[in-house]
Amino acid sequence: MKFDAMVEVKLRPGIADPQGATIERALPALGFEEVSGVRVGKAFRFQIDAQDVGAAAEVIDEMCKRLLANPVIEDSLVIELNPIDG
Repeated sequence: MKFDAMVEVKLRPGIADPQGATIERALPALGFEEVSGVRVGKAFRFQIDAQDVGAAAEVIDEMCKRLLANPVIEDSLVIELNPIDG
């Protein structure tokens, strides 16, 4: 079975985010004074073959631990995991 997946990787709370801070400082000059708490992350989209959704989630979790995220400073979260029809 094939699945479409999206994983979000973001810095853990308390970890400095200089990119987010730079963006947050620039937003008021563009007219976005109401925005605060900007944090920058990464999103990964891919397809994965697995027996079922549980097996796909296990493989994705291992991928995040071993490659996609730095477990010392980043958290990962599966945002989407949907079967592909066909």
